[in-house]
Amino acid sequence: MFTIGDFARLGRVSVRMLRHYDSIGLLPPASVDPHTGYRFYRADQLRRLNRVIALKELGLTLEQVRAIVDDAVDVAELRGMLRLRRSQLAEQLAADTARLTAVEARLRMIESEGRMTTQDVVLKEIASVRVAELTAVAPSYQGEDIGPVIQPLYPELFRRLDAAGITPTGPAVAWYEPADPGGDAVVVHAGVLVDAAPSAALDVTVRDLPELRHAATIIHHGAMDDVEPSMQALARWIEENGYRTDGFAREVYLDYCPETPEKGVTELQVAVYRD
Repeated sequence: MFTIGDFARLGRVSVRMLRHYDSIGLLPPASVDPHTGYRFYRADQLRRLNRVIALKELGLTLEQVRAIVDDAVDVAELRGMLRLRRSQLAEQLAADTARLTAVEARLRMIESEGRMTTQDVVLKEIASVRVAELTAVAPSYQGEDIGPVIQPLYPELFRRLDAAGITPTGPAVAWYEPADPGGDAVVVHAGVLVDAAPSAALDVTVRDLPELRHAATIIHHGAMDDVEPSMQALARWIEENGYRTDGFAREVYLDYCPETPEKGVTELQVAVYRD
């Protein structure tokens, strides 16, 4: 048998941890010297220790761990628990990463407040254009919801157009509309200018995007994750000039750079009107 110190080293845990596990009945020693109180452990107790540590690392409480190991969980069951927990942690990591990205983007927006002025805004008429499009629904108009939905649409759109022998005649354009009245979800339209007729034979939708008689526009340089300063410059101009907005902003990707989004150039177009 092994002393508690030797057993701790073999199990790569602390003596303090072993004493705690003993005190709560999770991993008592094989024997205790009645005269000295020294604890002694057997090598086969490392199996239980390994299961305790693995389950604890999965995020279970020690009470839950004890219930599981007392039921003699086998390796297959433990591996199944590990896969499930790994999947949960991966989802949590992805969510935390997206949240951190959104916070960083908002911080950059705060730091850049005032750099873009309303002098960068141009009021103009936007002519109707013909586009080929694919659509999907995003849970909301927030950047972290829009990005994962719209980004896969463009490669698929261009793939389908290439298969159909249709060459884009102008920039890509995105626009949005509510998916249901009163809800947060939005329909995401990913389109590109084309010179083609609508056809049921195509696996993309060809339509005419209506004109905007009055649109407040601004050129945004950089990734769309950092679009908030440009949008807020538009908002200030719209308010200062007595206009109201009519729907979501269109995004015309004048320089579309999916591999280097920080080099992108996008015109934001917001339909406006006066009462």
